Amino acid sequence: WVGNAKQAASYYCNKLGFEPLAYRGLETGSRDVVSHVVKQGKIIYVFTSALNPGNNEMGDHLVKHGDGVKDVAFTVENCDFLVEKARERGAIIIKEPHVVEDKFGRVKLAVLQTYGDTTHTFVERTGYNGLFLPGFHAPLFCDPFLEKLPSGKLDFIDHVVGNQPDNEMVPIVEWYQRNLLFHRFWSVDDKQLQTEYSALRSIVVANYEETVKMPINEPAMGKRKSQIQEYVEYYGSAGVQHIAMNTSDIITAHFFLCRENINNSAFLCCFRVLELEILNLCFRQLKRTRTPEETSSYLHLMAHQRNSDWAISIHSKCMVHIY
Repeated sequence: WVGNAKQAASYYCNKLGFEPLAYRGLETGSRDVVSHVVKQGKIIYVFTSALNPGNNEMGDHLVKHGDGVKDVAFTVENCDFLVEKARERGAIIIKEPHVVEDKFGRVKLAVLQTYGDTTHTFVERTGYNGLFLPGFHAPLFCDPFLEKLPSGKLDFIDHVVGNQPDNEMVPIVEWYQRNLLFHRFWSVDDKQLQTEYSALRSIVVANYEETVKMPINEPAMGKRKSQIQEYVEYYGSAGVQHIAMNTSDIITAHFFLCRENINNSAFLCCFRVLELEILNLCFRQLKRTRTPEETSSYLHLMAHQRNSDWAISIHSKCMVHIY
């Protein structure tokens, strides 16, 4: 949920290489909210804003959190079964399974409460042939300038990180294991993941196929306040800290984002988990795929930004973190 859905969607299209996918608003019969949907590869984001000043639910959320991730949706095969099993295990069901439909088919939806004010929507869209969901139409306007922009090289969502207050990580991990039948995929504590001033603990949970990964973080003691604690205080509760997007071409993606001045905006392009071997691999890839001038420019950029407050590193799985 954001204060200005059109502006947010435009930013992602112009700065991150997304394309408009669908729209819902006054022109389509939605009198209460407006939503702009953007897509790149398999990544879909929906930016939604209230149309009326009396929308207390969205208004209170924005006052408390500012722009933030309200819902993380999962495509499922059997919505009714999953909701019933989650209910039996104690999950809070915000919206019971219900069907929405239009001329392109039917979609079944249900909403569960997870950490903080965040929710999960189950989407069962078997046989639906529309652009996105019932009620959404093709965008009313597409900026012709977007056709001239290169691809951002972002392919799919790699993981979604949820930050928790201290001592809340394990209960949330157990919630996913119990209600969504996720399992522990990976974990790290403050002895392994820390800087001179900040530290955290993290447990990654994943679905059975390990196509969905949800790192759950909590703060740990350091010389200064943990970045996780800072997030919880500024956001006002537990919530989604960042969404990581996988790329098959990290060099091109990095050049594109830096050219669009992403590093100087509210977003940070951060390639994590740095190993000397990975840097050497990156250098060899640059020599194979780039001219000497491009290689030199890129390495200079890396050196410059690693000396700044925000370090840029190369991830062995090639993913882009957007904060």
